[in-house]
Amino acid sequence: MSKQRLLAWIDDCQDSEVAEPVQALTELSTLVGGSPLVREPLPAERAVELAQMFKALGDPVRLRLLSLIASHVGGEACVCELTDGFELAGPTISHHLKVLREAGLISGERRGTWVYYRVEPRALAQLSDVLSIEQSAAR
Repeated sequence: MSKQRLLAWIDDCQDSEVAEPVQALTELSTLVGGSPLVREPLPAERAVELAQMFKALGDPVRLRLLSLIASHVGGEACVCELTDGFELAGPTISHHLKVLREAGLISGERRGTWVYYRVEPRALAQLSDVLSIEQSAAR
């Protein structure tokens, strides 16, 4: 990708409100090109960061929680809305949310007695980027 094309893309993003940050980051990843796994070996520090995120998603309950939060209307969900879909105690759900939060996949904001969670688009974009493989690289 040329420096000029990247700068033009950045200008476009700055000139308009980015309504879909995940989509914007995905476009940037596509413009830059290629998966880090295909381009070069991951540095040890980066591998540790990514492994923490993938490990958090390795549990079916946490993967479902992330999906529920991401697909919720408005892009955020109250913890009170997340517990109904599971046959687990509240403290267990809280533990799984804590693991997702510590992995950087979600963030939470306390409003009164409830905590509202939202997905961190940059974290999902990082996971997507590291796994994406261009067709030419996959052959």
